[in-house]
Amino acid sequence: MNLLDEGVKNGAVIKTSLAKKFSIDGTTQVFPVYRIRLDLLYFNNQNNRISTWLSQYRSEHNGELPSIEDKEAYNSIIEDYIIKSNPEAIKRTETNIELVEQREAGVVLADGRIIDGNRRFTCLRHLAKKSEKYNAFEAIILDRDIEKSAKQIKLLELAIQHGEESRVDYNPIEELVGIYHDIEETKLVTAEEYARSCNINVKEVKQSLDNARLLNEFLEYINAPGQYYIARDLDIVSSLDALNNLLKKSMDDETKEKAKICVFTNIIMHTGADLRAFVRNINKVANSEYFDEYIQEQLPIAEKVANLLPVFGESNTETITENIRSHSDIRVDLEDSLEKNLYKAKKKETRNIPAKNIAKAKELLEDIDINILKKLDSFELEDIKKS
Repeated sequence: MNLLDEGVKNGAVIKTSLAKKFSIDGTTQVFPVYRIRLDLLYFNNQNNRISTWLSQYRSEHNGELPSIEDKEAYNSIIEDYIIKSNPEAIKRTETNIELVEQREAGVVLADGRIIDGNRRFTCLRHLAKKSEKYNAFEAIILDRDIEKSAKQIKLLELAIQHGEESRVDYNPIEELVGIYHDIEETKLVTAEEYARSCNINVKEVKQSLDNARLLNEFLEYINAPGQYYIARDLDIVSSLDALNNLLKKSMDDETKEKAKICVFTNIIMHTGADLRAFVRNINKVANSEYFDEYIQEQLPIAEKVANLLPVFGESNTETITENIRSHSDIRVDLEDSLEKNLYKAKKKETRNIPAKNIAKAKELLEDIDINILKKLDSFELEDIKKS
């Protein structure tokens, strides 16, 4: 059903006296706000956040995805994930709508696909079970086709979702998934277009794209390609960022691959309380002469962990947290290896401090212009002698 055609004609979509100023395709326009009956709307399966949740559904249902044909069943599945992701925020929004009704209009496409307003839509669905007065979602309607206007809609969605308020509760994994999907997989947008829409630096986008590539490599390593919810549950974003910085150091491709395996293994085993701090410590070892020694100690332990990994299709959050991380002896071996080499690297650095200070002092002395000394008076020369 086209909401602006059949929906308006049969009374399921009603134009209100409200309007919303909105920018699309580089032009700011004023759009009328409509009250749209809830059963005509559905969550956008191409939304990056929702696609991450759907990866979990697919994992739990033999690779199957819910069909959008049955809107109610489909919406109920997505709604469940939305509530679980932030139940407190849902409760606050629902309470607010009960008190003052829906204050901010959403954005939907003419076929009922929601581009902005997932949380409000979820709350209204809940409230509508108690009172018919909540059985409508206020939104502007864009007469666009997701197939023909995919790029414009994606840029619009990015601009909305990365606004000041929305960005706060946007899961970092979902951001990486979106960047990877939109720039690398579908090539729907460029890094520059993505940065412009989100009002962020291109360099930041490219760093995130590198992190997203590492994210996908990690999921492939644990035999769970595309199962982004696992990375979300394990909260591995900060360690990926630190690993990215480690790989930028001067090392050959073979060493980089070995370094990845070591870090992936420690992520799986959750070595240390703070994974980001753990990778920072590896960086310190990488700056020393003990990095190769550390790598060679880690690889046999990594092989043990690799042998514990479930086969393709059976890897999930539970198998990692309960069946693999329970091997505390392996985690202790990983931690001991890092601590030993980190200690040696720090000790070597401490021994080198006097020599470095002497070299620095020599360099500073050599930089002194003797001719300047000749121009100083006796008082200034005396101050130099005292110092």
